Amino acid sequence: MQNEGRRLILASGSPRRRELLARMGYAFEICTPDVDEHVPGQACDVVRTLAIRKGRAAAEHFSDGVIIASDTLVSLDGAPLGKPEDAADARRMLRALSGREHEVFSGVCLVDAATGREEVRVDRTGVRFRALTDAEIDAYIATGEPMDKAGAYAIQGGAGAFVEALDGSFENVMGFPVDVVGEMLEHFGF
Repeated sequence: MQNEGRRLILASGSPRRRELLARMGYAFEICTPDVDEHVPGQACDVVRTLAIRKGRAAAEHFSDGVIIASDTLVSLDGAPLGKPEDAADARRMLRALSGREHEVFSGVCLVDAATGREEVRVDRTGVRFRALTDAEIDAYIATGEPMDKAGAYAIQGGAGAFVEALDGSFENVMGFPVDVVGEMLEHFGF
């Protein structure tokens, strides 16, 4: 493990973030802070704000350790696409993404619980979907996979077949830019 005896806390209930942080070789605890996630604005600003909000909220529960908090949004033409409310909302999002390029932004915030030191970064990945048929969209929605994902899709799942081009980090689109997180952890002595 890469912690060298230091406490690391992931402020997220996301199975994808847990999986990716574990793959990086870190031992960590989980804390899922309850924060208001309604933030207006551009996706890049929203994910930054939410990562900070989650990191600070989690840090309140610990006297030591480094907290990692993250948030991810899909942005189409500057408008953020969060998680769909229902199947109709997922269909609307996937139709809007069909044949188009969009951006995925992830905000990451590290907070040292003992000192309050913070570092925040935002990573961007461009994704282009091929043109999708209504039948493909309906079949994908029927899997249930889009329902808890920003932009109504999981690149590591069935929607990987929709991707025509990728400009940036694949893991960022999954919701956790491992290269950025690794650099930030190095800054915190991991």
